[in-house]
Amino acid sequence: MSGLGRLLVAIYGILALAATVRSLYQILSRFNEAPVAYLLSGLAGAVYIVATIALIRQGPWWRRVAGAAILFELLGVLVVGTLSITLGDLFPHDTVWSVYGRGYGFIPLLLPIAGLVWLWRSDPTRVRSEPIGSEPIRSEPIRSEAAGSSEAEK
Repeated sequence: MSGLGRLLVAIYGILALAATVRSLYQILSRFNEAPVAYLLSGLAGAVYIVATIALIRQGPWWRRVAGAAILFELLGVLVVGTLSITLGDLFPHDTVWSVYGRGYGFIPLLLPIAGLVWLWRSDPTRVRSEPIGSEPIRSEPIRSEAAGSSEAEK
């Protein structure tokens, strides 16, 4: 795993711990104040745990799990972030994803983008093609040895 991959795993692990502990505390101590917000924070924590584990594991199946978890996270941040701005009454208390992760320095918005880019760029099965026009231009036609010798050799 590259240095960027390790950094992503570390950030996901920290966010998983922070979101999970926070939501468990809120659910156990004051669930009736904002059940939707606290359950969404718990869901975010679970998604971060799955993403962290899937990023650590090797193999194509785990890459798909990581991609699905990270895509779910991005959609969650976008939907909850937008709803928390447009329908603020729906969330009397902030979730991890409220206002696109403002309470966490917008890391919940930026992290899935970085995660998806890293998964794409580090995919060993991705076709690595050369840019158009990168093949050298030949001034002479290619001849096989069976075709005979060239004029210069005579």
